[in-house]
Amino acid sequence: MQARPPRVLIYSHDTFGLGHLRRCRVIAQALVAHRPDITILIVAGSPVVGSFSFPPQVDFIRVPGVVKLGADTYAPSNPGLSLEDLTEIRSAVIKKTAEIFNPDIFIVDKEPLGMRGEVEDSLKLLRRNGARLVLGLRDIMDEPSRLVEEWTRKGSFAAIEDLYDDIWIYGLPQICDPLAGIGVSDAVRRKAVFTGYLHRADEPSGALPERIRLGEKPYVLVTTGGGGDGAMLVDWVLRAYESDKAIGVRAKIVLGPFMDAALQADFKRRAAGLDEVDAITFAASIEPLFENAEGVVAMGGYNTFCEILSFDKPAVVVPRSQPRLEQQIRASQAEALGLLRMLPDDRFDDASAMAEAIRALPTQARPKSAAIDGILGGLETICALTDSYIAAGRGSGSRGESWAGKARPLLPRTGTG
Repeated sequence: MQARPPRVLIYSHDTFGLGHLRRCRVIAQALVAHRPDITILIVAGSPVVGSFSFPPQVDFIRVPGVVKLGADTYAPSNPGLSLEDLTEIRSAVIKKTAEIFNPDIFIVDKEPLGMRGEVEDSLKLLRRNGARLVLGLRDIMDEPSRLVEEWTRKGSFAAIEDLYDDIWIYGLPQICDPLAGIGVSDAVRRKAVFTGYLHRADEPSGALPERIRLGEKPYVLVTTGGGGDGAMLVDWVLRAYESDKAIGVRAKIVLGPFMDAALQADFKRRAAGLDEVDAITFAASIEPLFENAEGVVAMGGYNTFCEILSFDKPAVVVPRSQPRLEQQIRASQAEALGLLRMLPDDRFDDASAMAEAIRALPTQARPKSAAIDGILGGLETICALTDSYIAAGRGSGSRGESWAGKARPLLPRTGTG
């Protein structure tokens, strides 16, 4: 019998943007809604983690933050620390948290060993303690050759082979298989389950600025996620409205908290001069904006894609191609399946292309018309897997009694065609 309520520790490295934190938060919310007896602790590096609301059974610890300078290149948010000292501090905090909290399940988001290997010691500790170790991967990581180089350099292949019991892929193979073409073993393949995408529900809108006026329709939502690399998209949308006064639908732009402050100020100034455009910096609960929008113009990040699917909104996606091809691959595959329209950034100089895309959004096909079975089943699958792990008890992962022999949901696995 379980001696105490089950505990789940979630690690979100949060070196850039909001994607990792928001993915971990929605998983935590789903688990405590499904199992009110569960206790969840999120270790996060995001400076805005405190801006989000969490259920009573979910709490967070914030480790010192970093700024991402490029692919796998970081600098401390606090200039008084060296990157080496900061990594050592973060690693020690994570390990002590894992030791005291002693979770039954440890979910690591995206980075098998964490930023600069900072969760390796925690993984080894929890493995000895019998916790279930789960690596959560988004649907698309990067172009395979790039991922092979990155994971080889970081020691990630050994980690997923030797440390983890399970790999949850938050997507469907119809979009992408992130383990394809990178040379993982059959043993790793057997650990992996496609969960489906993570459904997003509407949330209270009380925190939204008054000028956003949710009751005012129609409008198109323009979102850049965290905003650190969203300037091109916002500029393109603003030029569309500046050059075409007859688009016929308002735009509500969420710039993102990590956009450069000078760019934010300039974009807000330009938006203020347009009758049909509103702009705000950040909305912790962006779901009401999705719910009430006629359509969406966005970059191609994972969370935004989930929101487009969840709220069944016609969307135009302008994916970035640096520092990873992730968004480009996702948008291309999604367009081929009829889930959205992709507008490549090589048309950036053509303001009329964006104006025409926005004008067409209200009559564009919605994602549900593509009728892809199980596309938003991720949270339901995760809850079922968690139930099975808890029922099996500690030490029932791949290093002990194999969970593969127990009753488990019939889920698409990475080895199937």
